[in-house]
Amino acid sequence: MIPALTLKGFPFLNSAMFGFSLPKLIVLAAIVAGIWYVFKFIGRRTGPKVKDKSPGANGGPEAVDMNKCAVCGDYLSAEAPSGCGRSDCPYPGS
Repeated sequence: MIPALTLKGFPFLNSAMFGFSLPKLIVLAAIVAGIWYVFKFIGRRTGPKVKDKSPGANGGPEAVDMNKCAVCGDYLSAEAPSGCGRSDCPYPGS
């Protein structure tokens, strides 16, 4: 045994104190569970911090349906498509 790890010079330290036993593990589990539930209770008491996930709720643009142009391959808005500027574009507009 390594001499630095022996407890011979310290009679007030019981070697059984540093071992594992079922009661010690049960007490440790109870302490961890208690701390867990305290934090869980505090989190519930302060209320959920869930942001509104509805589209456009944060002021940003909402999703728009798009259609692919058969001529140029660009995607245009399905609601109000505007042309790409090519002479053979099937959509009216610029």
